[in-house]
Amino acid sequence: MKPTILDEPPLEFSGGARHIDPRHGIADYGPADATSTAVRTIRVGIVGASASIQGLRYWLDGCRQPIAAKNSRLGRLFVPFPGFDTGAGFRSTLVWDSRLERPIRDRDLKRLADLKPQEAVRAAVEMYVAELDVLDEEPGCDVVLVARPEYLPERPTPQVDPEAPWKKAPPAEPVDDFRAVLKAAAMRYSRPMQIIRRSTWDPSFTPPDGDKPRLQDEATRAWNLHTALYYKAGGVPWRLPRESSDLDSCYVGVTFFRSGDLTTLETSVAQVFNQRGDGVIVRGAAAKVSRHDRQPHLAQADSYALLADALSRYRKEHRHLPARVVLHKTSSYTPEEIAGFRAAADDADIDTAELLWFPANDPVRLMRSGAHPPLRGTLYSLDSRWHILYTRGSVPFYGTYPGMYVPSALPFRMVETESSPEHLANELLALTKMNWNQTQLDGRHPITLRTANQVGQILRHLGPHDRPQGRYAFYM
Repeated sequence: MKPTILDEPPLEFSGGARHIDPRHGIADYGPADATSTAVRTIRVGIVGASASIQGLRYWLDGCRQPIAAKNSRLGRLFVPFPGFDTGAGFRSTLVWDSRLERPIRDRDLKRLADLKPQEAVRAAVEMYVAELDVLDEEPGCDVVLVARPEYLPERPTPQVDPEAPWKKAPPAEPVDDFRAVLKAAAMRYSRPMQIIRRSTWDPSFTPPDGDKPRLQDEATRAWNLHTALYYKAGGVPWRLPRESSDLDSCYVGVTFFRSGDLTTLETSVAQVFNQRGDGVIVRGAAAKVSRHDRQPHLAQADSYALLADALSRYRKEHRHLPARVVLHKTSSYTPEEIAGFRAAADDADIDTAELLWFPANDPVRLMRSGAHPPLRGTLYSLDSRWHILYTRGSVPFYGTYPGMYVPSALPFRMVETESSPEHLANELLALTKMNWNQTQLDGRHPITLRTANQVGQILRHLGPHDRPQGRYAFYM
């Protein structure tokens, strides 16, 4: 048993400058592509109620100017937003065009509140898709902002027997997620979407159900939203540094999800990322749940096809193959899966292939003296294969723990590897930063696994012959 404290891995920004924090790096140096393929203007389309379009535009116009940080002694955790303009920060600006605004009648949106939750989701998606169809024919649009309906029922209402209210209510029917269904329906469009709740631009708003969400401060909300918009428009906010001695690596996340009708077995999906953070989504073959460990697994031929397809898509995207592939998988590896993945790597002439398994949870917890959680970057090795890594925890750079709840560690098992546990853990820590929706250092999962649930929830609404978009920007 051996504990190790890893240094916070840096990120790369404009001109090769480095910083451990995304916001400080953008503010001090600019985005990673600032001197090459930078996105100078982002042409934005908007769909939603007229009042939402006006309110969102007003707030985003205000974000062109600097926004003060939250008043706190934690000056490194709460960072001022430099303003989204060509002279600071991202060195980019938003461009509006009335032709790219598609209002939805407010009275139609209010009727959603009278429908059952599942019916309301479907009706709302139909309204938005009708406007997205028109917007997709308009040239000169990079990203579409979707102002989420304010009156959409999000949770099913328990069916209580009025004659016997003391009886336990039967389970409510499941309700599809509006975000997932809309993104699946919009896969045929050429522009990524960003779905936004009204509370993002109007913190005084109270939802009809009275359940007011807990909001981040305004500067942090501006940081997160504009980072996502910059990435979805084709920009590179930051990337993982690569030393000259490092092998060109790509990281493949393999996870599983149930089909939309819940009648088929689990199906696999791979997410492929390189050091730049470019993601490629690949849908694999059907999986089977093993009787031995009750986990989903792939047949040998399907394992081969999955990695071979992922590497083929990688080559089309980047014009070359990597020298090293690291697989992150949410279930254990069977001998058939190992053989299939190994054969695909060999046939592609990949020098190094490393297999990691991420169990859903782990009974091991670390305690730190006092009331402080373990440090982010704490690696605890129980043996040569069994390790836990605290990707969430106290951050010395911030001087505090930025999360809300007691952090749990990220367990991983080394199945077939050539790198040291410390090297693999350092990569995992760095991959938690490749999340374009979050700019603080409090992500638990690496990017390969973090989006697994989101991608699966979207892909489950596609038909077997529907081809998903390849860019990660369409899923985040």
